[in-house]
Amino acid sequence: MTAGTRPLRLFFALWPDEAARAALERWSTTIHRVAGGRATRGESIHMTLAFLGDCEPERLDELKAAAARVRVTPFDLVLDEAGFWKHNRIAWAGATQTPAPLETLASDLRAALAAARFAFDPKPFVSHVTLVRKAQPGFVMPALAPIRWQVTDFVLVRSVMRPAGSDYPIEARWG
Repeated sequence: MTAGTRPLRLFFALWPDEAARAALERWSTTIHRVAGGRATRGESIHMTLAFLGDCEPERLDELKAAAARVRVTPFDLVLDEAGFWKHNRIAWAGATQTPAPLETLASDLRAALAAARFAFDPKPFVSHVTLVRKAQPGFVMPALAPIRWQVTDFVLVRSVMRPAGSDYPIEARWG
């Protein structure tokens, strides 16, 4: 990184189609009413595939080239499970059955990143969408009607910190 250049905070994700995004936003609003905390804004809803964190801007083209080697087999993702992780106070929606193409996509992307020598969070991939952060424990989880999400691509996202929370502009898309 050159002097004075700020790192880019980046991650790869699935970005929902409009129908899935709207349904997830409605569920986020419902859970926020009973659990408090901070609901994820509709335009920011996503499923993280690989979190890189700080990345040197000079390596952005190299990162995009690594991602371009990954192929997506289109699939339907059915989010039919709601949960709450007490350790980090996150309410989430997930799939009781993770489709094989999703597991393959996450694995292939992480392998491409490792081969190109990009560091990423090594925690195992867990197919979930964070919808409320800092939720208060002890609430009763509302029922989640299954949400069907047609996945045809994945994106590279920049996390930009703002006083009202993070913005997530999409840097690139691959299908």
